[in-house]
Amino acid sequence: MRYTHFSRSERLELSILRKKGYSLRAIAAELRRTPSSVSREIRRNRKQSGYDPRHAEIRTRVRRQDAKYQGMKVREHPELERYIEQKIRLEWSPDVIAGVWKRERRMYGSSVTITAKGIYKYLYSVYGQHLCRYLKSGRCGRRKRNGTKSKKVLVPMRIGIEQRPAIITSRKRYGDFEGDLLGVPKYTRVTIAAAVERKSRYILATKIARPKYAMDGFKTLLDPLPVRSLTLDNGVENTRYQELGVSTYFCHPYSSWEKGQIEHVFGMMRRYIPKHASIADYSSEQIAAIVEHINSVPRRILNYRSPREVFEERFLNKQCCTSG
Repeated sequence: MRYTHFSRSERLELSILRKKGYSLRAIAAELRRTPSSVSREIRRNRKQSGYDPRHAEIRTRVRRQDAKYQGMKVREHPELERYIEQKIRLEWSPDVIAGVWKRERRMYGSSVTITAKGIYKYLYSVYGQHLCRYLKSGRCGRRKRNGTKSKKVLVPMRIGIEQRPAIITSRKRYGDFEGDLLGVPKYTRVTIAAAVERKSRYILATKIARPKYAMDGFKTLLDPLPVRSLTLDNGVENTRYQELGVSTYFCHPYSSWEKGQIEHVFGMMRRYIPKHASIADYSSEQIAAIVEHINSVPRRILNYRSPREVFEERFLNKQCCTSG
């Protein structure tokens, strides 16, 4: 059902029914609204003394004006608009741009601040739509999320993720990795084996001829490093996991979200390698350049530092210290 804002008459009727002692469900039925819509309207627009329809109307109007202003704020400050355009072309996310701008705005002679939401509003407006193609999604709006299926449990003597130590889940130490293969179209078997260090978000990737060589790919990536653990899914390509000599844990069937970090990595890589593209058409050097670019982009979760900075300074130099 398409959502529409409450009208002035609806707010007045809501107020009257509230004073008569009607329940939220009864009010919703009278207004032909869902109970959650009525509850949200009351929660967002009530005063300390209760719900007042005139006060609710004013609050809604102010909120809409502020939302529109946030989108136009960029246009009112040319130095900010130039900065956003420059960084978005480098494929920085609006969240990263807002965070780094807050730190660097004095260098540009500006005191204005902007949020990621404000940048999105600018990008979705007629003034910024030409920059939407640099977003990770490449779209100017949201898209529906569809569930993904993972493979059946075929791994012998597997240790489930429920037995994985809590310190891995909490990301309180370096050296814990997630691994997976980039999906491949039916007409080719060439794919990419990738691993991501959970704390630094640093990505490692290599091209492999077939999924059955997954463990060979992971050996190439992880052997030079002091790895503490690896989390995988239940794909048949992971049956040789014991060859890695690393504590390995497996997600529950059909639960790829339990290794969400590597899934996020593949989402970023898909910007450069479309879903139905053949990995055989990409050289190892091209794949390495893609990974290097992703590792060099600052992240909010890393206090606006890049995964490479954190990985090299905290993981490699300190050899898996237990604190960040």
